[in-house]
Formats: sequence, structure tokens, C-alpha cells
Amino acid sequence: MGIIATAHSDGLTAETAAPKRKAPWRNLGLQVAVSMVLGIIVGLLWPEFGASLKVLGDIFLRLIKTAVAPLVFLTVVVGIVAAGDIKRVGKVGLIAMIYFEIVSTIALALGLAFGNLSGAGRNLGHVAAPAAAAKGAEAAAKAAASSHTSFDQFLLNVFPDNFIGAFARGELLQVLVIALIFGFGLMALSPGRRAPIERGLNVISTAFFEFIHIIMALAPIGTFGAVAYAVGSNGTAVLIALAYFVAAFYVLVVLFIVVVLGAICALFRISIFHLLRYIRDEILIMLGTASSESVLPRLLEKMPAYGPSKQTVGLVLPTGYAFNLDGTSLFMAMGVIFLANAYGVNLSWDQEFGLLAIMLLTSKGAATVSGGSFVVFAATVTASGILPVDGLALIFGVYRFLSIALATCNVIGNAVATVVVAKLAGEFDPATYAQVESDPRSI
Repeated sequence: MGIIATAHSDGLTAETAAPKRKAPWRNLGLQVAVSMVLGIIVGLLWPEFGASLKVLGDIFLRLIKTAVAPLVFLTVVVGIVAAGDIKRVGKVGLIAMIYFEIVSTIALALGLAFGNLSGAGRNLGHVAAPAAAAKGAEAAAKAAASSHTSFDQFLLNVFPDNFIGAFARGELLQVLVIALIFGFGLMALSPGRRAPIERGLNVISTAFFEFIHIIMALAPIGTFGAVAYAVGSNGTAVLIALAYFVAAFYVLVVLFIVVVLGAICALFRISIFHLLRYIRDEILIMLGTASSESVLPRLLEKMPAYGPSKQTVGLVLPTGYAFNLDGTSLFMAMGVIFLANAYGVNLSWDQEFGLLAIMLLTSKGAATVSGGSFVVFAATVTASGILPVDGLALIFGVYRFLSIALATCNVIGNAVATVVVAKLAGEFDPATYAQVESDPRSI
């Protein structure tokens, strides 16, 4: 009720402040949690039967994969178009893009480093199912063999020779290239000619989000099968390993917010803790929905009162939702290290840097709906050719817990980005900030 009351005092409706209250058993988070518990029980009491339920997780993963290519295309194109007229707001857009790339690179590098230091996945003791382990070894061998591919050949493979073929083959990097070129092509059109295409893309994007929601409604069934298989095949060791992975990821997110984002804020004379208190209602909503999209309308209204110009907020926030996903970057980087450790795939420094380069692109295609980061993570693992795809079932079982932290980190990262970019572009009003800083209600 506190969230709703606060929303009314801000002049927003109850519908904007919080989602309508549903029956507890209809909550997806509760359903996934219950299915996890049931999967653990079945896997422990009837291991053979639990192991046979792998097909349920596999079906869900297949449905997830159908969403990858169109999801990346729509998210990137809509994100570029949301930036507006590049000539008119080029300064803000350029600064924002540079900032996004720098901070995303830091997040990915920190995730890889923390994953290696924490040893996430090593305490699994390589107890992955023999078939999956064999697939992991086979994938690693193929990756090692393909590592001798020339740079020219690699560069050529990034660019598609067929618009539809890139989607049909699931070539994620090629889809990204198509999305970037198509997005900038739209920007080159006159506003009148571009408007109907923009509306059409937004309608398709909305419909596609509903498509993803339907798939995500099957998450409890997929979770039950994945967890029952993991526990039935591997025993309790996998539960300890997954619990350690979740705990380590939460520590990583807190470190990134306090140390990295805190240092950035301090550099621009902003307190990260004051900003967190200012958007605390949005953070509370995030903890319930695990989707950064749920608080975007509130942030678009709220952030101009913190100092950034309304034009900057309208440009940086929506673009950041596609190009500045710090929490997703942390999750993807630490996730690949977890899978490598769990399946005994020894990654060389060259391979880790290669994965970092791939994730710099693929992380930009993560959707803002709950589960979108896992979709793109699954695509990254598949496209890498190094890590076993079967390992996705392990992480999916605890993804709901991970998504709460990563989505919250995404929102906080975009709030910081909006303030920093506004300051760098000269679009920040110190008087407005001084007023909100002295307001007891913002503390």
C-alpha cells in the first residue's frame, strides 16, 4: 500500500504505481518457486524419473530460442529510433553511446573477473550428466579447431548474405548487423515517411512481448523439468553449487552498484545513495516484477525533477533500456564462467576476450521484459560454440532469483547514466537538483 500511496502523492494513478493485485497462485514468481521445490523433491526421491523429465526443460528452451532473432531485431531497431533525430540531438546521443559502451565493458570485464575469482561452478565438482559433459568437451574441441579461422573469415561471417536467412539460421551477430543498418536507415527517412513504420514496429514489438509472455507462462513447467533432471542426474551437489552462484551474483551486483556506479556518481558530484533513495519506490516495484520495463513510465516522469532536462531523459532512458544493461552484462559474463567451470571447459584468455567481444554486442539485444536477458544469454551460449547448451537448464532453474538482481541493476544503471550524460552534455539543471537534494521527502 505504501507504493500506491506514494504514487498518488506524485500525481500518478494506482494502475501506474503498481500492477493490479492478482491471486497469489497466479503469480509467475510463486509458480516458478513452487515448481523448483517440487523438482528438487522429485529429483531427490525418484532420481530416475526426475532425470527423464529433461524433455520438459528442453521444450521450454526450444520455445525460448524461437524468440531470439526477432527479439534482438525489434529491440535494437526500436532503441535506435527512440533516440530521435541524430542531427538534432547528436551531442546527447553520442555521449550516451560512448558512456554505454564504456560502462558495459566494465560490467562485462568485472563479471568475468569475479566469476574466475569466486570459482562459481567449480563446487559442482563436474557432476554434470556424462552426455552433457561429453557435449561440452565436443563443443570445446570444435571451438579449439575453429579458433584457427582467419580474422577475414570471421569478419565476413558477421555480415549476412540474406536478410531472411540470418533469422532462419539464428545467426545472432548477423541479425544485429541487419538491425543496426535498418535502424539507421529509418533515421535517414523524413519524419512523415518514418512515422507509420515506427508505429508499425511499436505495434509488432508490443505483440511480440505478448508472445514472450505466453512462452514465459510455461516457465514453471520448464523449471520443474529442468530442476528435477538436474537434481535427479547430479544429486545435492548441484543445489549447493547453484545456491553459491546466486549468492555470489548478488554480491557482484552490490559491488558494481556501490563501487563502480558509486565512483561514477562521485566523479560528477552526485551521491549514489541519494539517487537510490530518490528512486526507491521504483526499486521496490522492480523487486516484485523483476522487469525493468515495469518502471520506465515512472522514471520518464520522475527523472527530470532530479536535474536532467526532459529531452535528455526522453533520449537516454529508452535508449539505455536497449543499449545500457549493466545487470544483464554482469549476469552474462558470470554465467559463462559458471557454465565453463561446471562442465570442465577450460577457457583460455583469448577465448574469454572473444566471449567478451560477443557479449558487448549480444547484451544490447536483451529485452526489457522478464526473461529477456536469459533469452539473449541462451543465444550467446549457443553462438559461442564453446559452452554446452545443456548447461542452460541448470541456470534457468534459479534465473528468477537472478533476474530480480540483474533487472534492478539495469534500472539503477540507467538512472545513473541519465544524470551523467545530462551533466556531460550541459543538459543538467543544478538548481533543480539542489531543490530535490534539500527535500526531506527524497531522503
